[in-house]
Amino acid sequence: MTNIPFDSTEAQHWRPVRKEYPDTFKSALRVDPLLAGDRKTIENALKASGYATSLEDARKYLHDWCDTMKPEYLMASTPHDFSLPPSEGGGTLSGVVKKGVNESSLQSPFAFTELAGNDCNDCEATDNLPSIINESSDFLTEVLMPVCEERDLPLALKIGAHRSVNPALLSAGDGLVAFADTNTLARLCGRFPKVRFLATFLSRNNQQEACVLASKFRNLHIYGCWWFSNNPSIIKEITQMRVEMLGTAFTAQHSDARVVDQLIYKWSHSRSVIAKVLATEYEKLIVSGWQPTREEIRRDAGRLFGNSFTDFMNKSLK
Repeated sequence: MTNIPFDSTEAQHWRPVRKEYPDTFKSALRVDPLLAGDRKTIENALKASGYATSLEDARKYLHDWCDTMKPEYLMASTPHDFSLPPSEGGGTLSGVVKKGVNESSLQSPFAFTELAGNDCNDCEATDNLPSIINESSDFLTEVLMPVCEERDLPLALKIGAHRSVNPALLSAGDGLVAFADTNTLARLCGRFPKVRFLATFLSRNNQQEACVLASKFRNLHIYGCWWFSNNPSIIKEITQMRVEMLGTAFTAQHSDARVVDQLIYKWSHSRSVIAKVLATEYEKLIVSGWQPTREEIRRDAGRLFGNSFTDFMNKSLK
């Protein structure tokens, strides 16, 4: 489950006393305002919690929330046109003149018309939070990336949503873009080699390129079939491609859901489809003369459903 410390309606469930929940549920800390360089939202959150509006206190704020939530990873969604312009200088929060927002992206058709307002009270712990990444924002280079590296927490990115394709449908009016620019992800991985990145793409057209990137950057792990890709035919296609290109060095499906009930059908059809993909691959091995053992099959299935991620987290990035 994803949790937003910048949203006061959610923060009250964690502070001053953290509410207990079953160990089967893991938390993920949403950092969309930091990724977007949304200074106004961040400053308001810092002030409301008694922190100074400085980069140092912004780091402390994030560290403190990590201590409170104990997240498995930090997480943000990005729109179809997220990008990383060349980096610029730094400064304190209130002293920064730059907005930390890619204004050219905002002018694109269907892009966001505005970022968050005074606070995140209207935010939901779902995928409809805006993030327009800008590398010139100090929140990325001086707050988010250092905290990820110091705590060895991965940053999970969901890439490729096309917001408000039909604004009349509100949050149900989002779609997807045919192609999302993967160069930004490559630059993130290259610029911050000691930070672990998790990535999933919404469009089927980005899946092959994502596999190539995962084979080139040891700090990148590909996971899941997200949202519009969570259909049996698409899961089959994507999983087969990933197995052919990455072996078992990816996570086939992940357990996040906007509604808990969604996990029922998500896992029933995902397990069935992924099992058929593996069966086809084992048939190829048998034809080639290799007889897979029960232990090897269990190993491979285990890697696709979590152990590969564990190995990714355990490997050294030094």
